[in-house]
Amino acid sequence: MAVVAVVVACTALGAFGVQSYSHGIRIEGLGGDAVLDRADMADLRLTVAGKEGADLDRVRVTLDGKPVRTRPAGGRLAVRVPELTEGEHELAVRADTVLPFARDTKKKFTVDTVAPRLRLSDARVERFGAPVTVRGRVEDAGRVKVTVAGKPVSVADDGSFSRRLERSPGSIAVTATDAGGHVTSENVNVSMPYPVTRAAHLSAIGWTSPALRDPILELARKKRINAVQLDIKDELGEVGYASEVPMAREIGAVKGHYDARKVIDQLHGMGVRVVGRIVAFRDPILAEASHRAGKDRRLVQDPSGEPYNGGSYGKLSFTNFADPEVRKYNSDLAAEAAKLGFDDILYDYVRRPDGDLAGLRFPGLGEKAPEESIAEFVAETRDRVRAEGAFLGASVYGIAATRPTEIAQDIPALAESADYIAPMVYPSHWAAGEYGVTSPNSSPYDIVHRSLADFAKQVKGTNSAVVPWLQDFSMGTHYGPEQVSAQIKAAADNGMNSFLLWNAGAKYQGAALPAMK
Repeated sequence: MAVVAVVVACTALGAFGVQSYSHGIRIEGLGGDAVLDRADMADLRLTVAGKEGADLDRVRVTLDGKPVRTRPAGGRLAVRVPELTEGEHELAVRADTVLPFARDTKKKFTVDTVAPRLRLSDARVERFGAPVTVRGRVEDAGRVKVTVAGKPVSVADDGSFSRRLERSPGSIAVTATDAGGHVTSENVNVSMPYPVTRAAHLSAIGWTSPALRDPILELARKKRINAVQLDIKDELGEVGYASEVPMAREIGAVKGHYDARKVIDQLHGMGVRVVGRIVAFRDPILAEASHRAGKDRRLVQDPSGEPYNGGSYGKLSFTNFADPEVRKYNSDLAAEAAKLGFDDILYDYVRRPDGDLAGLRFPGLGEKAPEESIAEFVAETRDRVRAEGAFLGASVYGIAATRPTEIAQDIPALAESADYIAPMVYPSHWAAGEYGVTSPNSSPYDIVHRSLADFAKQVKGTNSAVVPWLQDFSMGTHYGPEQVSAQIKAAADNGMNSFLLWNAGAKYQGAALPAMK
């Protein structure tokens, strides 16, 4: 922010019978509010005028104590204003005289062409909902007003400020407003250190099978894992427990395979974290119900307005991430699950369908890029989930680190809101030659290590962790303990000690999992 102080210095000569300059000389071209913004500066014209008969030849003009040039212009003096820097200045107009009792008349104004600069400190808590203090610093402290979470705060002489909130939301708005009306707004994301989490995936219906459930619980008892990833809403659109979310019941998505509170209590009693997975925008149940009801705005469409054919996923498979009702449905499930006690809410299929963007329509998206809208959806969920004390994660494709527009997953943008990013870096899913690896599926360490290094770069500067999905299944190449162990080591060598294991059949290589302390 630039502040310009203009001083009009006029010599008083009236007491000696000579024309008075104290009220006879004036500066023209300065607004009454004494603040010039960028537009004012672009059109700045300053002149010096006097009473009729005033001898302007005897007037000297200085800026910050240094003479500035003037030229006659229609009975006035046009001031040749040099380039003004941001900051305080002083302009003086003085009649050249040797008479005593002369005085200077001063006037101040402000030039403000740059919005205030905010520097905000990270806000970290030991648990969500705990008190948090927001701290920051702003330039030009004396002329900037700051609000934190909508309330004004005092700004010290050095520009520092702080405010304590008794309950930490997910994000806290900070605004700085300067004398020129320029506003800088930023958000402080409240973060909590993500605990080391080693989880195995289990579907909702899989929980009902002792043959699938018990071996996973045994891995937890032996401290091979310390978390279970249990589906809340799966790829079919089925909600695994008896949800009370109105839309889930309206469209027939509620299946009630398990009692969420009992399962969570059981796992917590074992010291095991519970990661609840919500398959967000791949949702055949919601898609079909919406189409039947004539609400195709909830669906991804083709250019003709028909439901988009998702290929192997089916025609009525992908719902529209830009639709408010679709977004609310998923965030309602996330908030309910967090309130039930799930430690994490992990979004999956938080993306657009892959394929040529020209062949897709997203009603309501407007001018936004798909990846921007999806990142905003994750941010909308954050406060609701954190209010219940849960972490928020986002599962992403491995290619998203380098090709964010292919499926609309912008990793830096998602990392601003998610507590962790969960890249699916399964070796079997990489094409030959990716990251310089000739055969990714037979080189699990190399492909996982190199791809995760990219994700580490993408989240740098955010408070988001990287918790990769690792492959514990065979596809084209047999995967046993050695291959799974190689991936775990590749993640650890990138400083990532948390991971999620995927096997659709919920059968895991316990021998690949070292016991946790």
